[in-house]
Amino acid sequence: MKELFSFGPIHIYFFGLMIAIAAISGGAFAIKQGEKRGINEDIIFNLIIIVVVSGVLGARLFYIFFYDPSFYFSNPGEIIKINEGGLSIHGGIFSAIVAGYVYSIKSKISFFKLADIAVIGIALAQGIGRVGCDVFGKPMTNIMIWGINYNGQILHPAQVYEFILDYILFIILWRRSSKKKFEGELFVIYLIAFPIIRGIVEFFRINPVIWGPFSISHSLSLVLVIIGLIIYKFLSKRTTEKNNFHAEENKLKLTTSILYLVALIVISIFIFYFVQG
Repeated sequence: MKELFSFGPIHIYFFGLMIAIAAISGGAFAIKQGEKRGINEDIIFNLIIIVVVSGVLGARLFYIFFYDPSFYFSNPGEIIKINEGGLSIHGGIFSAIVAGYVYSIKSKISFFKLADIAVIGIALAQGIGRVGCDVFGKPMTNIMIWGINYNGQILHPAQVYEFILDYILFIILWRRSSKKKFEGELFVIYLIAFPIIRGIVEFFRINPVIWGPFSISHSLSLVLVIIGLIIYKFLSKRTTEKNNFHAEENKLKLTTSILYLVALIVISIFIFYFVQG
């Protein structure tokens, strides 16, 4: 990991800093969206903590079991060394959903209502967090100007591909929030769209393959897409009327959304290449 600076024994890493910024930004956005839906700030704040903690644990467990189980079973002491990398975003999503569902039951609030609020902030947080990631992609066959020099090789900046797509998803979810047809619609869009995003980026990354160009990550993405489609079919059948959750003035205008998107992408690209490049 890229170290930015240190204070004695305390080391500040670029990835850790961006994860912190991502959690704060995504969390603040989710809290704001929750207020518009009449949900207490404490409810959303607690949900954020639960999603972050359960997401990290699930991401670690999925990586251990799906990517390199023999190594970790032979070296159990390595399991806790999460600072050395080894997280599966699919595991993070799955565990966060389970934990969020349990929390919704205890809070006596609709899971899909909470999920619709959370996923917009999550998409934003994932984009910001990816800026600090130091897991680069495959070597470029044809050298492009956006390639990044890493240990003498020009690699695909897979992080850039992913955070651009994450930001696009964030804007789509934000705009859709003012005209969604049923509770859970944003959650389903995220559950289908993000694995597709990860599947696209995966073609530029190096991960264990299972068939042809398709990796373990592709298979996990496919599972999430299928689950999303099943939930969508269930929710769309259950909903018989259109729900308007927000007033017209709360809608995000197209020009404003484009400005937000461009700003996020430009600032993130500048930070990424300034630090990682």
